Amino acid sequence: MPETTTDQPTRQAGGTVVPVLAFAGIVVAVMQTLLVPVIKDLPQLLDTAPSNATWVLTSTLLSGAVATPIMGRLGDLYGKRRMLVLSLAVMVVGALVSAFTDQLLTMIVGRTLQGFAMGAIPLGIGLMRDMLPRERLGSAMALMSSSIGVGGGLALPAAALVAQHTDWHALFYGAAGLGALAILLTLLVVPESPMRAKGSFDAPGAIGLSAGLVLLLLPITKGSDWGWSSGTTLGLFAAAVVVLLLWGLYELRVQAPLVDLRTTARREVLLTNLASIMVGVSFYVVSLVLPQLLQLPAATGYGLGQSMVVAGLCVAPLGLTMMFTAPVYARLSARYGPKVTLITGLVVIAIGYGGGLGLMDAAWQTIITSVVLGAGIGLAYSSLPALIVGAVPASETGAANGLNTLMRSIGTSVSSAVIGMVLANTAHNVNGVAIPTMHGFRVSFMIATAAVAVGLVLAVFLPKAARPALHTQLRASSEEEAGLERAEEVLRGFRGRIVDAGGTPVARAKVTLIDRRGRQAGATLSAADGSYVLPVPGEGAYVLAARALGHGPLASSVTHSGAERAVDLDLALPGESVSA
Repeated sequence: MPETTTDQPTRQAGGTVVPVLAFAGIVVAVMQTLLVPVIKDLPQLLDTAPSNATWVLTSTLLSGAVATPIMGRLGDLYGKRRMLVLSLAVMVVGALVSAFTDQLLTMIVGRTLQGFAMGAIPLGIGLMRDMLPRERLGSAMALMSSSIGVGGGLALPAAALVAQHTDWHALFYGAAGLGALAILLTLLVVPESPMRAKGSFDAPGAIGLSAGLVLLLLPITKGSDWGWSSGTTLGLFAAAVVVLLLWGLYELRVQAPLVDLRTTARREVLLTNLASIMVGVSFYVVSLVLPQLLQLPAATGYGLGQSMVVAGLCVAPLGLTMMFTAPVYARLSARYGPKVTLITGLVVIAIGYGGGLGLMDAAWQTIITSVVLGAGIGLAYSSLPALIVGAVPASETGAANGLNTLMRSIGTSVSSAVIGMVLANTAHNVNGVAIPTMHGFRVSFMIATAAVAVGLVLAVFLPKAARPALHTQLRASSEEEAGLERAEEVLRGFRGRIVDAGGTPVARAKVTLIDRRGRQAGATLSAADGSYVLPVPGEGAYVLAARALGHGPLASSVTHSGAERAVDLDLALPGESVSA
């Protein structure tokens, strides 16, 4: 059992924590989107063949996929802020390596290091769960989860402007500067979470998962170059299946696995992760199609003839709308729950792609498509961490959200491979250059719509939450107030007094009972004389946590036999808490 498993925050977070963590997520997204404006020029810039130049993008994808679940687990074990800073630091080093080279191999090394920053997203979500009160958690996680889209949308026009008017290496200098700023702000503003999972790091599991992911994603991203029926592609897919099966069998037998597959196999976690793949597919299709449509020459008869910068500005509302949906998500989720919010988001995405099929004739029409899709993707992305957090113990938040982020990455990888193949197979050859066709764009939108439909089916079968988070908070508050007036004796549970270090009673201390799965089993407030009573649902091991304004938090491992009697337990809170 973890040392501290309360679902309530164990430290009070300042008002700047959420913006700083969201900024770190946006920096990661900027790193991912950095080279999009110069993709077509990479072979000339690096003096290499087009098939080799694609490794600059593939290397980042592979390292990000490997790093995401591993950094999440390391954060659970050794500190989420520590691992967040480490992820960003590796990204900064990678950006500087890329900034000083024109050589392909060195560039691939730099981009591989930059991919490690992908672990920042689940680490940021885990820090928010550990520190924020429930009433702030929903919108905060929504903003963090959407930061990938926000950063990508904002980075496209900015990167295009830089690439068009300065040396392309300036892109990496800018990424390194943003990463360094994110590290500084994190160290100054974000406190370390005291929550830790017990156990050791599963190094064999990490190696096995890394090998399986590389073997799986490599043919997905390179299949169009190698040929989908080639021996290399099919051999790597077969090897991935074997390695991942062996890895899964090992993870089920080890005491402290990198990924708890039993938790992952729960209906709510499994369906959420599968739905995440579909959301990832739908997010990446619009990012691939609209910029190409906007930049194709008007002479094609369907291209919109816009510059690189204007194309980026037309797609930017995708990310901006995702950012503004975070507070909307918090209200919807508080009233209806994250499952309904996910379904709503997927329906809006479907409307966006369906309407987008008829909105491809002018730049302003692509802006409408970007806004609608941004709203839907923002709602869907915001719902995913809330569904995961509500389904796993607090000690597994980092690893579970890391796996969920990985599922989204797999979705974007599959989307990139499938849409790339569709556009290539439907392209016209003009003077030896493959030009995407309007038919290819429309087929891509229909594929995205089909992925959304699959996601909707998965979301419908998610188990309904017992109560939305904000409603739970309000109900819990009223129940705690009633607990102050309750005089009857608890027949089966815990009772005692909350005092300070000098033995003085502490009134209105929040006392929370957590079961062995890290879920809240009861809560109350201490009375004026410091007394409290808490019933238990049954026998077993629990954590009794107490916190009060002006005092540090305290968590104590306790056991109840299940007998019809109350266990006496006084809790002495430490002195003045450190302000975050």
